[in-house]
Amino acid sequence: MSDQSKLTPLQAAEARRLAAQQAKTNKVPQTRSEEEKAARKERVSKAKDALSRSVGIKGDHVAGARAAIKTYLQRLNEPNQPDDGRFEMLIEAPFKAPEKKKTNGPRF
Repeated sequence: MSDQSKLTPLQAAEARRLAAQQAKTNKVPQTRSEEEKAARKERVSKAKDALSRSVGIKGDHVAGARAAIKTYLQRLNEPNQPDDGRFEMLIEAPFKAPEKKKTNGPRF
């Protein structure tokens, strides 16, 4: 096989296209049980509900929490998914304001 650094941009693009085409033809479809499908569907509906309910909420923590939920929805097909506890924290994050840090020092 030729070295990647010696390929012209056109040859590199063609090599990437052929590799993607070959990977697509050799892809094994994932099979999920009905139980997994139901759990996945429930999680998606909870995440979408949390996004829709958090639209009008104000606070610095809301934007980051909404972005985390959106990222979760975008990466549903990846193998590493959060467990139930972390998922519940994820969908409740926009509605819970973070605790204020307490300072014991003098106040000016």
